Formats: sequence, C-alpha cells, structure tokens
Amino acid sequence: MLLKSKNKISPNFNMSSMTDVVFLLLIFFMLTSTLIVPNALDLVLPNSKARTIKNQPTSISIQEKDNLINFYINDNLTIKKDFEIKLKKTMQDNKEKGIILYTDKSIAIEHVVFVLDLANKNKYKIVLATNPN
Repeated sequence: MLLKSKNKISPNFNMSSMTDVVFLLLIFFMLTSTLIVPNALDLVLPNSKARTIKNQPTSISIQEKDNLINFYINDNLTIKKDFEIKLKKTMQDNKEKGIILYTDKSIAIEHVVFVLDLANKNKYKIVLATNPN
C-alpha cells in the first residue's frame, strides 16, 4: 500500500515577500528624506542672554567705516593682510589663548569667518560677544 504525504515542501524560493519588504523600505526612506531640512540653509542666529567674560586679555573688533572693513586687535587698527601676524604677536603673551570677537550686525559673515578660521588654525579659543536681551 502506497501512502502519499499531503505536505510537500517546494524547493523553490519565493521572492515576492522580499520585494515587498524592499519596496516598503524604499517608500519609507523617500518620505523621511523629504522631511529633513539641512541646518546650513536655514540659518537663524539665536539671541543670547549669556554674558561675555570681561577679563579676556585679547579682543578683536570688526567695524565698517566709509565702506571699508577695519580690524582692531585690542583697539589697535590692523589691516587684513597683516592681521594674522599681529594676532600671533599679541597671543604670544596670552596664557589662556582666549579671544572675544566683537562685530557689528551689518558686517558680512565672510569677515567673521576669516577671524574664526584664523583662531581655529592657531588653536585659539574664541567667543562671539553678543548684546544681552
């Protein structure tokens, strides 16, 4: 007497469930990527209620006068091309290597980034001074 089993296992692999999972993941990532807004494009500077430290030995000021950008190191006028050399001379005696950066609202960000880049390159600590609200 021959008995046949009713449960036969198919040796074929079914890809339909795998494609469903991949499709759902694709939809998920497409939807979530449109909700992400890069911070670099949405630049909103916060107001500060913190107070700056008054006893920092070195201060840098950036002002615009008669359509010219003036850089000051400890209230001494410095031209842009000699700025790094004079800053290094000033910072030699500074043990803390700390700087407070004062700048007007109307100054272009490229001048602020110039000073920040020099401070970063020379490993100086820099704080941007703000008006308390």
